[in-house]
Amino acid sequence: MADSPASILLIDDHPLLRQGIKQLIEMEDDMQVVGEASNAADGIRLAQQLEPDLVLMDLNMPEMNGIEALKKLREESISSRIIMFTVSDHEDDVVAALRAGADGYLLKDMEPDDMIQQLHQAAVGKMVISDRLTALLAQALRSQKPQQAARPDFDSLTPREKDILRLIAEGLSNKMIGRKLDISDGTVKVHVKHLLKKLSLRSRVEVAVWAVEEGLHKG
Repeated sequence: MADSPASILLIDDHPLLRQGIKQLIEMEDDMQVVGEASNAADGIRLAQQLEPDLVLMDLNMPEMNGIEALKKLREESISSRIIMFTVSDHEDDVVAALRAGADGYLLKDMEPDDMIQQLHQAAVGKMVISDRLTALLAQALRSQKPQQAARPDFDSLTPREKDILRLIAEGLSNKMIGRKLDISDGTVKVHVKHLLKKLSLRSRVEVAVWAVEEGLHKG
């Protein structure tokens, strides 16, 4: 992505909002909007055609909402990083989006400069979540711990899985982890699958939040 600008697809049913974001992104040399859609169905089609680096998608849209669209994109094995961009700071929405495979969750009331900074982070493979949602997400995971079959056990992981867990906690994507550890991102994906199973966690976001809470990311 250093060689060419990160490509971004906007999916939002508000034309004015799309226009505003587009104008902000156009001021950045290393990012460009390659497509936009006013509904989820068109957005999914464009994501398949364009294979953008990032998809910035609204949560509340008519006919098909962002969570449903997110699930369909993941079912289609779209490799784009998908960021939910919404007014909703409800715990249920945040958790549902991240469980469905979102790579980030940003709130529409954030400052323009903050949003651009977060998009830069997402473009280099990092997970992005609006600051005020981090504590909410940690609380949501804590409240669900009693229902889990077992408390995550760090010691059950192999040394390689522990390395990968720490890099997930830093917000790195599989591709970035693979580059750092000199292994393929396919190998990283297999390790991630194993460590999720061992820890009884359902997503890399849960892994990251748990690792940070336990202080494991300092490793």
